[in-house]
Amino acid sequence: MQTQSFKLLLWTFLTFASLHQGKGAKCSADGPTVNQTQVGFGNPPKFMVEVHNNCAMCPVIDVHIKCGNFSQALVSPRLFKVLGHDNCVVNAGLPLPPLQKFSFNYSHQKYPMSPSIWYFQCE
Repeated sequence: MQTQSFKLLLWTFLTFASLHQGKGAKCSADGPTVNQTQVGFGNPPKFMVEVHNNCAMCPVIDVHIKCGNFSQALVSPRLFKVLGHDNCVVNAGLPLPPLQKFSFNYSHQKYPMSPSIWYFQCE
């Protein structure tokens, strides 16, 4: 019984040790970035948002974005889910592979956006 408890505790510790908040050991200065480009000039304007994983070694998961008062009605929650004021999550928190980007569009006045919390899933 003690051996099973120890194995469970060790497995739990190793699982959480592989997740690094904000900056991973292999990606010390390569956190995700958010870029917005105006792609439509109507009224309202249309913006393309790209979230980049700048780490060449590790996937980034559970990327939260400071998003102000972003309206959930502007985009599918599978792409960009509003969790609360100034807290949105990208791609349902699913992994974004190394050096890849995730994008979506919305039509509205521009919302300021920047990464707030993320985790690297390094081996």
